[in-house]
Amino acid sequence: MTDIDTYRPEDRRGVEQLYRRTFGTQASDAIRLQWDWARRNPANPTSEPAYLIVREGPTVIAAAPMMPVRVSMRGLDTHGAWVGDPLVVAERQRQGLGESLLRAWDRQSGVALGAALSEGSRFLLERIRWPRPVPLACVVKPLSRRALRRPNWPLAVNRFVSAVTLPYVRIVSRARPLREEVEAVRRFSGDVDRLWERVAPRLDLCVRRDSAYLNWKFIDPPHVRYSIAILRRDDEPHGYAVYRHLREPQGRVTQVVDFLVDPADERGLKTLLRWIDREARAEDSDKIRCYVHHQKFRRVFRRSGYFAVKSNVLLNAKVNAVQVPQDFYERTDGWHFTWGDGDLDH
Repeated sequence: MTDIDTYRPEDRRGVEQLYRRTFGTQASDAIRLQWDWARRNPANPTSEPAYLIVREGPTVIAAAPMMPVRVSMRGLDTHGAWVGDPLVVAERQRQGLGESLLRAWDRQSGVALGAALSEGSRFLLERIRWPRPVPLACVVKPLSRRALRRPNWPLAVNRFVSAVTLPYVRIVSRARPLREEVEAVRRFSGDVDRLWERVAPRLDLCVRRDSAYLNWKFIDPPHVRYSIAILRRDDEPHGYAVYRHLREPQGRVTQVVDFLVDPADERGLKTLLRWIDREARAEDSDKIRCYVHHQKFRRVFRRSGYFAVKSNVLLNAKVNAVQVPQDFYERTDGWHFTWGDGDLDH
């Protein structure tokens, strides 16, 4: 007889074996690194990694990884959880275990969230009548002639595109002065909490971004390193940006992982983007990429030389804690989600 429960210390070996059988030995080794970090999650009510577990006797036959978070709806806080694709042992697949795990996650979450879930998981959510997913918009700013190359294009085509688009790239990639104070920091200080309290009532749906969460999410991870910039006015934080530089098949990319300013503060966001421009050039990046959902933020990105590209990241969200209007899942321009939310960058 199967049973759905939360993770217990004795499940560790069973979950490791599940990852090893599903993804291989390297994935099993990597997940051990993340477990110690996950235990320190300030939104995690226990000292154990957040998993839903299906057992058959003492044997773990399925599991769904979760990331507890605090979620804000225009300043109203509730508990929430990101979920990853359920893992099921091969011999027990197609027996409804994945759907049972997703239903259990849905029931216990004030706000249930998922990003870049597999087609199979999205099918199961559709079957249990979840709201339709929304694309997490992606914008890119080219900095060099290599920015628009594609790994699946022939060399001659890439060279032709580089030559044709070079005049446009030179225009949008021009360096511009900051005009406001931006400071690189190693940790988020407590005064970032005041920034969050000012901005939260202006966002329809967003993961709570206080200093405890931000330090856990972007400073403490053992497997990723980020850079952080704080926008200050009169020694008070008015915005921040988190970013990192990485190598991809067709060049070097600076990824804007997360950011926060008041949606009405266009000047502040432009200043942070100009800082990232400067950092990207210093790292010889060919382009800057950001996933950003909020409409007002996207508008500022476009005015700063970014253009929209097709996004393959779908965002699933369902609010259970409070009653929401019927059009809540259709009018999502006030939601603030980025690449740093969920487990996309880990």
